[in-house]
Amino acid sequence: MEERQIVSFDYAIKYLLRDKKDFGILSGFLSELLKRKVTVEAILESESNKVDPDGKTNRVDLKAQFDNGEIAVFEIQFLHEVDFLSRVLYGVSKAIVEQVSSGSKIYDIKKIYSVNIAYYNLGANKEYLFNGKLDGFRGINFKDETIPFAQTRGLASDDLNLKADIHPEYYLILPDMFDEHMRSRFDQWIYVLKNSAVREEFNADGIKEASVKLDLLRMPRSERMAYEKYLENKSSVDCAIFTAKLEGLTEGRAEGEAKGIAKVAKSMKDKGRELKEISELTGLSIQEIESL
Repeated sequence: MEERQIVSFDYAIKYLLRDKKDFGILSGFLSELLKRKVTVEAILESESNKVDPDGKTNRVDLKAQFDNGEIAVFEIQFLHEVDFLSRVLYGVSKAIVEQVSSGSKIYDIKKIYSVNIAYYNLGANKEYLFNGKLDGFRGINFKDETIPFAQTRGLASDDLNLKADIHPEYYLILPDMFDEHMRSRFDQWIYVLKNSAVREEFNADGIKEASVKLDLLRMPRSERMAYEKYLENKSSVDCAIFTAKLEGLTEGRAEGEAKGIAKVAKSMKDKGRELKEISELTGLSIQEIESL
């Protein structure tokens, strides 16, 4: 089976897929994941959508808006971190609050889809794709009694045009757990997430566009050099942080990890690396790096 090597999805989503002409790739990815036709209309600008974030508390890599106003928030994580699921909640909560702070009414809040890609095992045995959502209230004393969210929304005035399903929905993708057995069309996208490659026979929505747009061999030399530098830096920093975390375990997990990351950041700073680059690779704020 012939394969085409392409740019890794994390790099693409950070730097290459923010142009409207390339929204078809994200639209295809989300259409296959959500099992319905989705059209990405805009990449939303906010504190949670910076390419080079100054803060470490919010590492949402992308926030995309659909043509119906709903929003997808992407979070990609490579190394195990104890606050990963907390940051998932933070990113979703912030995306909800930003809708109201931007001038919308509370009854206009749109559904958030939280798409989380973790390149490590979060405790799964063999599953690689998880879905979580709230669908209503369940009785505590009488377990068989439920009030669906759709019914509670239906009690409101019809002229508000309220949607029943506005509560966040979460997806967790673990590419490293994928056994490469194709059970659905979205599994083609998980193969891409795992291997940064597209097979010739793949036909999932958006995947052909991705194979062309993200083709390493077709990238201009300057872009390819930038990408190779990104991979080199990421690999070096990930290895150094992982080693520092192991060394710090005897001092307590949280404290040891913090010291390990600070040690790596200081070393990069001493070698003359740009503060924004250090911030992006380590998750520390620029202010924290400057104080090292």
